[in-house]
Amino acid sequence: MEDGFSRRERQIMDIVYRRGETSARDIWTALPDQPSYGSVRKLLQILVSKGHLKQRPDGRSLLYAAVRTRKRAAHSALSRLLDTFYDGSVEEAVSGMLNLKDQKLSAAELDRIADLVEQARKHSKHSTQKS
Repeated sequence: MEDGFSRRERQIMDIVYRRGETSARDIWTALPDQPSYGSVRKLLQILVSKGHLKQRPDGRSLLYAAVRTRKRAAHSALSRLLDTFYDGSVEEAVSGMLNLKDQKLSAAELDRIADLVEQARKHSKHSTQKS
């Protein structure tokens, strides 16, 4: 379990992050190996009680949304990915991403990545000079 989520809880959270605010029924229909609808509702209540989801009434049903922003969740997931698969090496992770065979980067995307590298280089120089 990563972040304290079971496999099914992780699947639910992934759906909520992709869809934003969504209903239990929409989550249920999007799940692979569909469990019972009651099981999904129970898991949603568990995620609410753990503080991962919030709910609000919408007519006779409830809508669910993530408490943590997508950006914060992405940062946490990237940190886990770095630690788990790349021994904390950003260089190895970036290299792995750039070498994915099914991903073709456009010239504009490569330029933006180069700009990000340059910004990181400048930030690193400023940090080194202050020390």
